[in-house]
Amino acid sequence: MTPDSITVRTLTDDALEAWDAFVYATPEATFFHRGAWKGIIESVFRHKTHFLMAEQGGRVIGVLPLAEVKSRLFGHAMTSLPFCVYGGPVGTPEAVDALEAEADRIARQAGVQHLEYRMLEARHPDWPRQDLYVTFRKAIDPDVEANMMAIPRKQRAMVRKGIKNGLLSEVDANADRFFALYSDNVLRHGTPALPKRFFETLLKTFGKDCEVLTVTDAEGKPLSSVLSFYFRDEVLPYYAGDDFAARGLAANDFKYWELMRRACERGCRIFDYGRSKIGTGPYSFKKNWGFEPKPLSYEYRLYKRDEVPQNNPMNPKYRAFIALWRRLPLPVANAIGPHIVRNLG
Repeated sequence: MTPDSITVRTLTDDALEAWDAFVYATPEATFFHRGAWKGIIESVFRHKTHFLMAEQGGRVIGVLPLAEVKSRLFGHAMTSLPFCVYGGPVGTPEAVDALEAEADRIARQAGVQHLEYRMLEARHPDWPRQDLYVTFRKAIDPDVEANMMAIPRKQRAMVRKGIKNGLLSEVDANADRFFALYSDNVLRHGTPALPKRFFETLLKTFGKDCEVLTVTDAEGKPLSSVLSFYFRDEVLPYYAGDDFAARGLAANDFKYWELMRRACERGCRIFDYGRSKIGTGPYSFKKNWGFEPKPLSYEYRLYKRDEVPQNNPMNPKYRAFIALWRRLPLPVANAIGPHIVRNLG
């Protein structure tokens, strides 16, 4: 072994600081490359992880966070990264090659059906891909009022409607109000909710880089809430929930404006509206804010599959399940949901 050879090893606690230092210094890396996701996925969802780190001369030159999800319902996969919208290997070209070779070896040894990389940019044009998702990212002006005026006129009118309705925004100390709104919201859409413990763990693990913003009416009734991540100079609203009354009061519109305003004052310069499925309501809502969609490159190496899996609500085979789920009492859905959604990722 020469002094300049590249070695690939699994992330250990003593290397976490070096891992994150590399992530923060690498433009291609995202919030979802942070090393803390390893413990979150293992402790909350009980999935096996393989956080791979490439080193050369004692220096980190590449990382690849992976997790293995094995389910009778949804199959056996190795993904970078479940429960995250971005992932894949980042680093020098040589490091990425070494990381991918090790990921391929681990995936074959584990007997997975496919390996999935969720990336902002395409890397393997010859691999099968998922063309369902786009992301929305836009610069935040340093001036608050300039951001307001950059919102298209009709959408800006909705924000001002929320302001005129006397809505207020508050940063919450815990996930209580957020989870109540989120779990009710996803039930109305016919999908299982993630466990409350997941959101509590995110807040505890990421500290000031994870925040819940809740919108209330003038009397203090919670109407809309969003859990956001902060990374470098970016804000990423990631999970959200709304009361049924939120739409009529423009609480959802007001919520995202308040998040943008607060992020601007915090020094953020990128608003990452996150992933949406093409042709859905959230996709249209984000376009109404003047954000342009950018296709995400979800690439698959298929081992024991003939085609890319479609484990999402757009798949027609899940329509009966969605219709049934909507009729469940909220406490029942919240009790059963985490056992299902942990295998979706």
